[in-house]
Amino acid sequence: MARCRGGDDSSDGRPRRLLIQLIRWLGQQHAQLRRRQGWNYGPLSSAAKKDVDVSLKTSTYSNENQFQAFVKQSLRTPKAPDIFTWHTGAQLEQLVSQGLVADTSSVWKEAVANKWVSPSIEKMFTIKGKQYCVPLEVDYWGMYYNKAIFQKYNLTPPTTWSEMLSDAATLKSHGVVPFYSQDGNPWAFVYYMLIMAGTDLNEYNAINDGKASYTDPQVKSVMDTWLSMLQKGYFSDPGSTTPSQTVFKDGDVAMQPFGTWYPGTLAKVGMKPGSDWGIFPIPAIKAQDGKTPVAVETAPVCVTAKGANKAAALKYSKWLMSPAAQSTWSKAQGILPYNPKAKAANSTLQGFGQQVTDASKYTTYLRYYEAAPAPVLTAALNNFTGFMTSPGDPTKYLQGIQSASSQYWASNK
Repeated sequence: MARCRGGDDSSDGRPRRLLIQLIRWLGQQHAQLRRRQGWNYGPLSSAAKKDVDVSLKTSTYSNENQFQAFVKQSLRTPKAPDIFTWHTGAQLEQLVSQGLVADTSSVWKEAVANKWVSPSIEKMFTIKGKQYCVPLEVDYWGMYYNKAIFQKYNLTPPTTWSEMLSDAATLKSHGVVPFYSQDGNPWAFVYYMLIMAGTDLNEYNAINDGKASYTDPQVKSVMDTWLSMLQKGYFSDPGSTTPSQTVFKDGDVAMQPFGTWYPGTLAKVGMKPGSDWGIFPIPAIKAQDGKTPVAVETAPVCVTAKGANKAAALKYSKWLMSPAAQSTWSKAQGILPYNPKAKAANSTLQGFGQQVTDASKYTTYLRYYEAAPAPVLTAALNNFTGFMTSPGDPTKYLQGIQSASSQYWASNK
């Protein structure tokens, strides 16, 4: 893989456009956990050329293990990429502890001062008081609903958990499946996450930090709530191979929870925002200090600590958080920009974004897929899949997850 040249001036003194190399992984996580085609960096690179005289050369890995191995090995060598996509949480902390990722605190300080990004998002990129990487995008989870179905049965977007379950009962009575089931592994975590965080956010966070147990009574209660919904037939078949957007368009399910990246997927089957689908914040079972929790997933872009074009990479990172960059990315991908001064791809997303970023009414938490340590996540996905396909007493499933959690935290406290 060739290194990309970069710098401020050419050998004859004339300005030379800065070119930085981006290494990204486009594998199972993006194919299955985002349900859309790969990111198209073309519009973003073109806009960066125009705005800050920095352009991208991207290289893609389709295998996660190969991608991670290359990044971890190359960051110490002249073959290191200038920037690369990664994860927040434990995987980022590992690279930071080894001095491989550049400090972006000054970039964040300016972005927060400009009100380009919420301080709550800054916390997700903070390690020991400093910030590392910047978000390419920030996706808030909401409940997408089929507007034709809601109109047919005189339903309006619910604002409480009990209202949502009442709507589900109405839909079920008319032969409509209320909720998409997330088709098992690797999506099996979704309803655990939504019900757990919506019941006791402190417990949800404590479990992910190894400070509470999956066998606690609060978790058993959450699983019983999920079990009740399963037994009432509120979910689609978890074994179905029909894509979520297809069953949604065909009216086979009325609601499905996804991040604000999902509209791009719906557009591919011809569903239009506002007329064909809407989105509402997922109600909490119990408000958390008077606020409704909202799951958030982020897509970090990191600067290599000793990269050949570090200055240009930091310049690009600063621009990436700007209204211009986020408006461009939103238009290219059909997503919600995290910068409130940027223009969203559609007014439906814009309205939802303004709603869930109201800190007086909503609080954010990290999506379970990123919040749980990798070994624990693997065990959880397997056990939640088993629970979904063979609903019953959740105790054995929770014990299976806790076994992996105890083992992990015994050596990672």
